[in-house]
Amino acid sequence: MATVRAKKNLGQHFLKDKNTAQKIVESLRANKVDQVLEIGPGMGVLTQFLLQNKLYETSVVEIDRESVDYLNQHFPEMKDRIISDDFLRMNLHQHFEAPFAIIGNFPYNISSQIFFKVLEYRNQIPEVVGMLQKEVAERLAAPPGSKTYGILSVFLQAYYDIEYLFTVDQDQFTPPPKVKGGVIRLTRNQTKHLDCDEKLFKSVVKMAFNQRRKTMRNSLGSMIHNDELKANPIFNNRPEQMGVAGFEMIVRLIGEQEVGSDQSL
Repeated sequence: MATVRAKKNLGQHFLKDKNTAQKIVESLRANKVDQVLEIGPGMGVLTQFLLQNKLYETSVVEIDRESVDYLNQHFPEMKDRIISDDFLRMNLHQHFEAPFAIIGNFPYNISSQIFFKVLEYRNQIPEVVGMLQKEVAERLAAPPGSKTYGILSVFLQAYYDIEYLFTVDQDQFTPPPKVKGGVIRLTRNQTKHLDCDEKLFKSVVKMAFNQRRKTMRNSLGSMIHNDELKANPIFNNRPEQMGVAGFEMIVRLIGEQEVGSDQSL
């Protein structure tokens, strides 16, 4: 099997530039793990460089059967560590007991879903290096105040420090995608739990950004039940102006209001 045919339905765009592949792999510090999982290795352009590092053991997960056959043929030393599965459906605890890092040239059409999955296993994943659509990569790394800052930016930045590392042009892929790629690195921060109700935090962030042009007072109006809270100047802000700590404060204010209203019944 000489090559693998890129499949549009899987969002496959194979990186062909080995210098870029090496640069991506070298961006992975992997200083707190003994294992690394590569998502969507395709024909192994990153895999070949990952295997050169003996400080960690590399496994790969690939949904495309043709790619799995190719990897088994070209990387026989990995036969027990080539996982033929859908990463988004995997129970990662069944494969990894200890912390592990994630790396990959992520399919652009599911990159956001990959990061929601990372959040789910955040206490086991101290680092992620990934290439995704440049616009999405910039959004995840964007600071508060940026027009691209959004829901997933807040969720990820609550638990990870995010760096935008470099851009990859379309001509470095086969077939070339319509947009450039961006490589980012996520490093787990010290936050174990948010300083507020985490379920309510998700609801507040989603509700605020679903009406991002409105002030928090207007977008969260259905959650604010008394005039004193409504007058708090923190609600003058729009969601893109709020960092994680600001959202935590709003969630605490809304939560305390709920407790107070319950006690008055």
